[in-house]
Amino acid sequence: MALLSIVPLIVVLVLLFMKVDMVIAGLVGGVIAMIIGGIGLAEANEQLLEAIPTMLGITVPIINSAIAMAVFKSGGYSAALTLAKRGTKGRVEWVAVFIVILLAAATYMSGIGGGSAMVIAPLAFAAVGVVPELIAAMSLAAAVSFTTSPASLESSIVSQLGEFEVADYVSTMRPYWLLFVVIAMVLAFWGTKRRNIGFKEEENDEYAEMSNGKLWKFTFPAIFLLFSVILGPLVNDLIGFEIFTPIVYMIVTLFLIYLCTDFSLNKSVDAMVDGSTYILTRLFQVGIFLAFINVIAQTGTFSVIAGLANTAPNAVVVPVAVLTGILIGVPAGAYVGSVLTLVLPVAVSLGFSPIALGFVTMGVGMGSQMSFVNITMQALSSGFQLPILEIVKGNVKWISMASVLLLIISFIFA
Repeated sequence: MALLSIVPLIVVLVLLFMKVDMVIAGLVGGVIAMIIGGIGLAEANEQLLEAIPTMLGITVPIINSAIAMAVFKSGGYSAALTLAKRGTKGRVEWVAVFIVILLAAATYMSGIGGGSAMVIAPLAFAAVGVVPELIAAMSLAAAVSFTTSPASLESSIVSQLGEFEVADYVSTMRPYWLLFVVIAMVLAFWGTKRRNIGFKEEENDEYAEMSNGKLWKFTFPAIFLLFSVILGPLVNDLIGFEIFTPIVYMIVTLFLIYLCTDFSLNKSVDAMVDGSTYILTRLFQVGIFLAFINVIAQTGTFSVIAGLANTAPNAVVVPVAVLTGILIGVPAGAYVGSVLTLVLPVAVSLGFSPIALGFVTMGVGMGSQMSFVNITMQALSSGFQLPILEIVKGNVKWISMASVLLLIISFIFA
C-alpha cells in the first residue's frame, strides 16, 4: 500500500516532464489517488473549494505584482537603463551590471521573472548585444528573485505549505538573495568586459531623446516602489508605526506614475489592474493543482516519502532535497509553482526550517533556468533573438556552478 500511494505522484511528475498542463497532470494523479485510497467526490470537492480561496487570499503579493507591472508599462525601467548608458560613458560592462540589478529589482518587486525579462531583455540586447555571461547572469538573478520575492507565487506557496508569514520567509532569505544577485553582477561584468564590446545603437529610441531630468522623473516611481518593498518594513520598525503598507505605497506609486510619466491617472490604474492578471491566473491555476495534490496527500504519499528520506543522515537531508528540486526544475521548469507543491510537502513533513525550505525553492528556480519550457528562458530567447537551445546551452555551465554553491550553502547553514 505504501508503494501504491507513491504511484499518483510519479504519474504527475511524468506528465509534467512530458509538458502536459499542470491542471491535467494533477487531475490524472488525483483520480488515481481517489481510486487507490477510496476517496470520494465529496472529499475531493472539499479540497478544491478550500485550495483555491487559500491561494487567491494571498493579497500582498498580488498587490505588489500589480503595482510593479504598472511601473513597467509606464517606462520606468527603460528610463533607468538609458540613464545608466549615459552615466557609464561607454563602459558597457557597468551597464551589464546595471541590467542585472534592474532585472533582479524588477523581479523582486513584481515576483514575475518572465514578465521582467520580457521587458528588460530587449533593452539589454539593444544596448549591449548577445553576451552569454550576461544572459546567464540575468537568468540567475531572476531565479533567486522570484523564489524569494515578497510578491511572487513561489513565496506564497512556501509560506502556505510551511505555515509561516510571507514576510518572515522573505526576510530570512534576503541575505542569500543578495549574495546570488552580487554573483550574477560579477558574472555579467566579467563576461562583458572580456569581450571588449561597445554600445549598440538603437533607432527610434524615444528615451534617448529625453533629458536626464525627465529620465530621472520617469524612474522615480520605480525607486519609490523598490524602497517601499525592501526597506519599508525596516522604516516601519524604526518609527514605531506602519506607514509603508500596501495601501499606502499602492496609492503613492500610482500617483507618482501619473505625476512623473506620460500616463494619465486612469491609465495608471488600468495598468495596475491589467498587471494583476498574470499572478491571479497563476494563483487560480495552482489552487486547482494544489487541490489534487492534497487529494494525493490523503493517501499518505508524502508521509511515505518523508519516512524514506528520514533514513538518510541528517547532515545531507537538506542538500539532497535541494538537489532534487534542481533536477526536477530542469524538465518541469514551466511549472515552478506546481513543482514546489510536489517537493515542499515532503520537506515540511521532515520538519524543515523556513531557511531550508527557501534553499529547496531556490534550487527549483535555478533548475528552471536550464529548462526549455520556462517562461523566463523564452523571454530571454525572444529578447536576445536567439534560439532557446542557445540560451539553455549558455546557461548550463554558470547555473550549474551556482547550484553547486547553493548545495554547499544549504549544507552549512540549514
